[in-house]
Amino acid sequence: IFKIPVHEFMSYFCALENGYRDIPYHNRVHATDVLHAVWYLTTRPIPGFQQIHNEHVTGSDTDSDSGISPGRVAYASSKSCSVSDDNYGCLSWNIPALELMALYVAAAMHDYDHPGRTNAFLVATNAPQAVLYNDRSVLENHHAASAWSLYLSQPEFNFLSNLDHVEFKRFRFLVIEAILATDLKKHFDFLAEFNAKVNDVNSPGIDWTNENDRLLVCQVCIKLADINGPAKGRELHLKWTEGIVNEFYEQGDEEANLGLPISPFMDRSSPQLAKLQESFITHIVGPLCNSYDAAGLLPGHWIDEECSEEDEDGEDTETEDDDLEDDLEPKRRKTRRRLFCNIMHHLTENHKVWKKTIEEEEKSKAELNKQQTESSSLPQTSDEIQVIEEEAEEE
Repeated sequence: IFKIPVHEFMSYFCALENGYRDIPYHNRVHATDVLHAVWYLTTRPIPGFQQIHNEHVTGSDTDSDSGISPGRVAYASSKSCSVSDDNYGCLSWNIPALELMALYVAAAMHDYDHPGRTNAFLVATNAPQAVLYNDRSVLENHHAASAWSLYLSQPEFNFLSNLDHVEFKRFRFLVIEAILATDLKKHFDFLAEFNAKVNDVNSPGIDWTNENDRLLVCQVCIKLADINGPAKGRELHLKWTEGIVNEFYEQGDEEANLGLPISPFMDRSSPQLAKLQESFITHIVGPLCNSYDAAGLLPGHWIDEECSEEDEDGEDTETEDDDLEDDLEPKRRKTRRRLFCNIMHHLTENHKVWKKTIEEEEKSKAELNKQQTESSSLPQTSDEIQVIEEEAEEE
C-alpha cells in the first residue's frame, strides 16, 4: 500500500534494534515481544467481532482532523488474518492501514535506548532526560524522540519516503501517541477513559469510523502488549519476571550507593517476587485485560461443551419412572458454547500460583515467628540453673 523501500526499511530497523541496550528487561527482545503482541492482538480471530462496512467510511466521518483524503484511507488485508468463519473477526479489519503500521512501528520504537531505570529514579537524580522533559513521561518522551531522531539522521533510514506530507504528519503523530500511552503513571486515566467508552451502560461503544476512538483502542492495545508477561505461559512468564526483578535490583543497588531510599521491590536483600507479581496482576494487568475482554477485543475461540439436561436445568427432579426410562434409552444431551482465551487463561493461572506462593510464604513466616517466640519463653538454660545452684550452696 505504501510502497516501502526494503533497503531503507531494513537499514532503519537494524539501527533501531542496535540502539536497545543490553540490560535485563527493557532490551531488544522486549521490543520484539511487544511488537509480536500487538500483531497477535490485531490479527488473531476474535469471537463475535464485527467488521465495519468500508464503503460507509467517508471523508465526513473519518480522518476529518488528519486531512487525509478518503481515497487514501486504505485497509490492510493480511494473510495471517484469514478468518473464514462468520462467527469471528479481526481487529485489523477496522483499523486503516496507516494507523496499523503506526501501531507496529510504535511497538518497535517504544523502549528505544532504555537505561534500565524508572522515571521516578531519573527524576530523583535530576538525570538529563528528566530535566529535558520537565519530569513528565521522561522515558516515553525519550524513546519517541530518540527513535525519530535516529530515523531523521540519515537518508538511508527513510523507509517512509512514499508517504505524502499529510500522511507522514499523521503517521508520526500516531506513533508518538502510542509510545506516550505506555507510561504507567497514566495507566488508570487510560483505563477509565476506555471503560467509559466501551463498558459504560450508557455508552454507545467504539465508533470505528471515529479516528479518536480508533486511536484509543490502539493505545490500549499497545499498553496491554507492553505488560503482557503475566498473560504468558508459566515458563515464559517466569523468564520475564526474572528479567524485570534483576533490572529492579540493579536500580536498588544504585539507589543504595547514592544514599537514596531503595524503591519498593528493588531491594535484593529483601526479595518480594510473589508480592510484586500478584500486585501487578491484581491492580494493573488484570483490570486492563478484563476491560479489553469486556469490549470484545481479545482473541480467542468458542468451545462446544456437552451437558446433560440436568446440568442445564441445575436441578434433579427425576422420579423412579424417569430412572427406569433412562436405563432404557440414552440421555439426551445439549451443547453449549464457552469462550476460551489463552491470555485470560494464563493470567488467571499465574495469578493463582502467585497468591498460593504468598500464602505459603506467610505461613512459613508465621511458623518461624512462633518457633522464635516459643524458644524465647523456654525455661532457664542449664548454665543459668547451675549459677543458681552454686549461689544456694554458698548460702
